[in-house]
Amino acid sequence: MEQFNKNTYKKQNLSQEFYHSCLGKVIILAVISLILTIIAALTVPTEEVTRIETEGNIRQCLQDNDSIKGDIIDEMVWNIARTFSEPDSTLDNKELLEACWKHNKIETYSHTLFTTAYVRNNTHPEGARVGIGIFGTVVSTVYYTDLVLNLGAVRGKYNQRLIQDVVVPDEYIGDNPNLKPYHYKGNPDD
Repeated sequence: MEQFNKNTYKKQNLSQEFYHSCLGKVIILAVISLILTIIAALTVPTEEVTRIETEGNIRQCLQDNDSIKGDIIDEMVWNIARTFSEPDSTLDNKELLEACWKHNKIETYSHTLFTTAYVRNNTHPEGARVGIGIFGTVVSTVYYTDLVLNLGAVRGKYNQRLIQDVVVPDEYIGDNPNLKPYHYKGNPDD
């Protein structure tokens, strides 16, 4: 016969009971959330820091896009790298940067726990978000397609007809079939 072991059924102390209760876990989660909220409020980047970091991220975006323009997967990977790096001024294309700042305007907004940066241009008059500042860091969210680098006509000749003449091929391709409207008359088996 097995012997009764008193250590197996040992009563939990108050801290263990608090930790294992549902109310205890909710209170612990609320305290952690409160601490993170206080840290976020104390470490919000200023609008000036957000603007400077966003300008650097846009410069890096213009430097990195030398092959496939607007590939979203590549842009997401580059945004992670841009968040933790600084732009290299030796790689700047002066004409491209002048065109970028001529047609795009950065606006920053300060919120309670974070700051946001938007770029406004003719393509995005409401603004496209290109940066989020939280916990003392400005996270890059800029895409190459958010930027306007040149302005031009939407279509070529303004006096050109929208519908061009139909080109008839020289070879015979057959007659059009005689199509009549089909009306369903029910199931013929019934």
